[in-house]
Amino acid sequence: MPSAAAAAREILTGLHALMAKRVSAQAKLDQVVDLIAGAMNSEVCSIYLLRDQALELFATHGLRPEAVHVTRLAFGEGLVGTIAEEGRILNLAEAASHPNFAYRPETGEERFHSLAGVPIVRRETTIGVLAVQHADPRRYEDVEIEALQTAAMVLSELIAGARLVDGTRGGGTSTGTQRLVGLKLVSGMAKGVAVFHQPRVMVEHTVADDTEAERARVYSAFRRMREQIDHMTRDAEFGTTGEHQEILETYKMFAYDEGWARRINEAIDSGLTAEAAIERVQQRTRARMRDIDDPLLKERMHDLEDLSNRLMRIVSGRIGTAAQTGLQKDTVLIARNLGPAELLEYDRRRLKAVVLEEGSLTAHMTIVARAMGVPVVGRCDDIRHVADEGDSVLVDGDSGTVVVRPTRAIANGFDQRMAMSQKRRAEYAALKDLPAITVDGTRVTLMVNAGLAEDAAMVAASGADGIGLFRTEFQFLVSAELPGRESQQRLYKNVLDTAAPKPVVFRTVDIGGDKALPYLSDERDEAENPAMGWRALRLSLERSTLMKAQARALLEAAGRQQLNVMFPMVSEPWEYDEAVKLFEAQREWCVKAKRPVPSRIAYGAMLEVPSLAETLDLLLPKVDFISVGTNDLTQFLFAADRADPRLAVRYDWLSPAILRFLRRIAVQCRAAGVPVRVCGEMAGRPLEALALVGIGFEALSITPAAVGPVKAMIRSLDGAAAAAKLETMLAKPPKDFRRALGDWARKQGVVLP
Repeated sequence: MPSAAAAAREILTGLHALMAKRVSAQAKLDQVVDLIAGAMNSEVCSIYLLRDQALELFATHGLRPEAVHVTRLAFGEGLVGTIAEEGRILNLAEAASHPNFAYRPETGEERFHSLAGVPIVRRETTIGVLAVQHADPRRYEDVEIEALQTAAMVLSELIAGARLVDGTRGGGTSTGTQRLVGLKLVSGMAKGVAVFHQPRVMVEHTVADDTEAERARVYSAFRRMREQIDHMTRDAEFGTTGEHQEILETYKMFAYDEGWARRINEAIDSGLTAEAAIERVQQRTRARMRDIDDPLLKERMHDLEDLSNRLMRIVSGRIGTAAQTGLQKDTVLIARNLGPAELLEYDRRRLKAVVLEEGSLTAHMTIVARAMGVPVVGRCDDIRHVADEGDSVLVDGDSGTVVVRPTRAIANGFDQRMAMSQKRRAEYAALKDLPAITVDGTRVTLMVNAGLAEDAAMVAASGADGIGLFRTEFQFLVSAELPGRESQQRLYKNVLDTAAPKPVVFRTVDIGGDKALPYLSDERDEAENPAMGWRALRLSLERSTLMKAQARALLEAAGRQQLNVMFPMVSEPWEYDEAVKLFEAQREWCVKAKRPVPSRIAYGAMLEVPSLAETLDLLLPKVDFISVGTNDLTQFLFAADRADPRLAVRYDWLSPAILRFLRRIAVQCRAAGVPVRVCGEMAGRPLEALALVGIGFEALSITPAAVGPVKAMIRSLDGAAAAAKLETMLAKPPKDFRRALGDWARKQGVVLP
């Protein structure tokens, strides 16, 4: 057998000539198997293609001609099916001894002992198998396997161009409808065309015209990629310690790996273009990943794949993200993962939904997407392989489902559900200027949660009574470096001016723990349970310079108007005292410096930690208001991580334990004459909001999208009747609290979605 490069070049030269011929695709494949068999001195060469969800013998040299288009194997059936299903190479001296061997008498293959087969891959998905066989028992040499792989890559281009495969098994070339179920991250319904955050580079030309020119392109791309990685390593966004640095050091190791560069160079020697050579080596990496069980090593292989994609984009000249090139249509953005800053780069008028291969409920991007009102579904493992750029995609964030290339019937059904949702929104919009008053005359204050400068405009748009929770940490989460005092001040003043004359309640930064910032990283911050770790007020009091800068920014932004500020995750009254003391010291500084100071500062505490409820009698005389954060409070009460999908549905907000706990807080605050509101996802759900009103809460802070549904519920509710019903139900809870309350509400004529 000649060298790998020579054998591959002989096959490539012949394939290049065959592809240029004006003959049918079948005729080309018939000649391809003859060509490969001759170049490899093989007695049999066969091509199997994916047709009607099975692998069909499409062309052969050496097997019986009458078996062509007759022999069919399912994925996982026989040796060919095993190669296709597992996407791996088989190299067998005795094919019949393999446990998956399946004898097909119509092929006449019983006299051939050895077999080597490689998958034919298109867009990371197997669309066929290329196999050779010999009568003598023998293992094939590496050079022969490499020649087969090179031929398979060129074949994939011919097969896709001729549309010989009618679809893929969950792959990107499929023309059929695909339905995926992922993790619900942000609710809502949306549709649009698929756009990849990092546009996938398709290898359009595999055979090189000038090998040295292709080599020069790869060398240039490697230099540029290494410069980028070096720059990222030095960038302040990633700091100098911690997990980010470890990831970048791994990237750097791969980027400078001479073995990786050599393998790409050898592929170019065989006659491939620069893009095809990178893809060829990448396919080998993916094949190796299938054999790896160690999660750490597998993650490192993912890093290498990411780096290969970066190299591919550089060599092809497609280095920007979809945000930089601009969205042309209503878009469903597809990515492996996404950062909050990357999300904010997109045109909010065009971005309709996001689908991720990874993603979590507490990821920074998820928090920002929720504030933007963009539905997100995560943990869709196959989405980047299933969808093609420009495919129609339907996203239902309420159920966590994604439909790619929907049929007309599916799309019509989805449109009807969306139309009903839009009709309801129009009905809610009609209530915008009406107060949230129960049938029996109780006024409920409805405020909105916000975190971005643009969110302040939603106060007027939704008809809310103000901003009950402005998450100041969003500015920190989307910034590559610590925001300066002037930058913070500009944001806060902008929010106050936009929301005026309605009030804004600023929450001091809730960072640390699961909202770790690279530029504030500390090895001591790493915790097994970050939600209960060094975060929020605990971190701010230790790093007082950070809190002092924020206090000054808030004081100066407020000018001479009232400033409303609250502190997150207060565990004991002394923490609240320390925070107020720090703010007052900054106010005194402003007075001495003859700077404008707020006419009044209303200080509040967020009750998220159950321990604070046991010392409310000590805290209430000191505070101007209490805000109950049900998101963290619920997970602390139940000892249940809300980011864990296994626990997300197990513990209900309409639980007697939660409602009794909250009722006790409402009663104590009312007795002390201290205003109390609930902020969190619980308050934004109409049935849960009904329960909150029933146990005594008269102020809620919710997402802008929830204002309409909750207001409609309140205006149809008899508050006294709800209070009496909740009293009875909490005294003797029914087995299914949610269903019982929902049934009662509907019988009372309460408006629920």
